[in-house]
Amino acid sequence: MKARKVIIALILLSVWGGSMIFADSAVQKVRVIVNGSELDESGLLQDGKTYLPLRPIAGTLQALVTWDENAKKVTVYKPNVHMFLFQDNVIFGNVNKGNRYTFKVFAQIDNLLTDVAAVKVSIFDPFGGEKVIQQQTVNVSKDNFWFRTEDIKYNFDSAGKYSVRFYMKATEADEWRQVSEKLITAQ
Repeated sequence: MKARKVIIALILLSVWGGSMIFADSAVQKVRVIVNGSELDESGLLQDGKTYLPLRPIAGTLQALVTWDENAKKVTVYKPNVHMFLFQDNVIFGNVNKGNRYTFKVFAQIDNLLTDVAAVKVSIFDPFGGEKVIQQQTVNVSKDNFWFRTEDIKYNFDSAGKYSVRFYMKATEADEWRQVSEKLITAQ
């Protein structure tokens, strides 16, 4: 009786192990690298087709993603967002470490193929700390618009790269999606 249980267990383990090997060979993980950076989430290769994680890729490409539950449809929008940083009427991008600067952000947005409910501009220090420059509800339903922040006074206390990021929400309920970034170097 004991030998019979052992034989049945071995047969079940063999069938299960063979199924797992077959399943692993039928679906393979794929490393996803966008602009030189590997994503945390991997893709899948199955039957000669590659399936990729859409939201992380769209985030890396600074695009908006919308989901239509009724149509079961995902749409990716990549607006052109050009940011300019002005101190008074002079464009700047490099600053001296330890100094305080007053500047504003001007963004020109075009090729916008979806409505936008809100925008946000933030600056991140070299350690990842965020300071919101301006956040505003908007009602944009055209393919282009301009956005200018109020003047901000900011201390560039540390040497390194500071990033000014522009975010959008397609609807008020959506999460913020980064659609542009401008770097400031403090030396």
